[in-house]
Amino acid sequence: MPDTAISTRALVKRYRGITAVDALDFDVRRGEIYGFLGRNGAGKTTTIRMLLGLIRPSGGEITVLGRRIRSGEATVFSRIGFLVETATSYPNLTVRENLDIQRRLTGSAPRSVADSIGLLRLGPYANRRAGQLSLGNKQRLALARALLHSPELLLLDEPANGLDPAGIVEIRELLRSLADERGVTVFMSSHILAEVAHLADRIGIVHDGRLIEESSRDELAAKARAFAAGAYTPEERELALLTLDLERYFLARTGEGPKSGDA
Repeated sequence: MPDTAISTRALVKRYRGITAVDALDFDVRRGEIYGFLGRNGAGKTTTIRMLLGLIRPSGGEITVLGRRIRSGEATVFSRIGFLVETATSYPNLTVRENLDIQRRLTGSAPRSVADSIGLLRLGPYANRRAGQLSLGNKQRLALARALLHSPELLLLDEPANGLDPAGIVEIRELLRSLADERGVTVFMSSHILAEVAHLADRIGIVHDGRLIEESSRDELAAKARAFAAGAYTPEERELALLTLDLERYFLARTGEGPKSGDA
């Protein structure tokens, strides 16, 4: 559909008998921020790698920006910025040199380097070697590279990794402005509920490779208010726990641990 940036249908990825992604169906609308929330090992990174065509699905279909992602598909990826797993760079080159290489690879205008440095507040580190940056500034550099060519879609794997609280707020405001002012679609994974609850328009919760729930930000807030007011039955209260403690929510939903009220 024209208003859909990402669509998956029955998406599956297996590794030697282990199912990392299991019959995953979801749609991401153009211009929204979609939070892909789950514990480590839930299948978030594997999903992003399939969306980018970096690994081949075992089954199912993926459509990104109107194009089916198949082996050899390349045209759509010039419209995508991404950060997957770890922030990578050329450690012996400066921040500016790293961005200039990315500019040449993407065919971006020369001014895009300075724009990205300003956008991610990397000015004080522009002439510092990437290998000498803190983890948080390496993450900023990776985000600057992802944004350099003004993509329509951002696929971000744990984008707040390594950032201090002030940096998290800055990145949150940046992503919000990109969506609201430029219409950029953001698909971001995280294992931290608070990180996506303050930012995402919709949140998909994934567990053991399956999408077990999808909620809007307002729906999450409503569940939290009702939980605090004691409006839930004991069974419904387990569902409301997701707004308070993601780990306890998974334990309650999957039967892997104590229920509400247990120590």
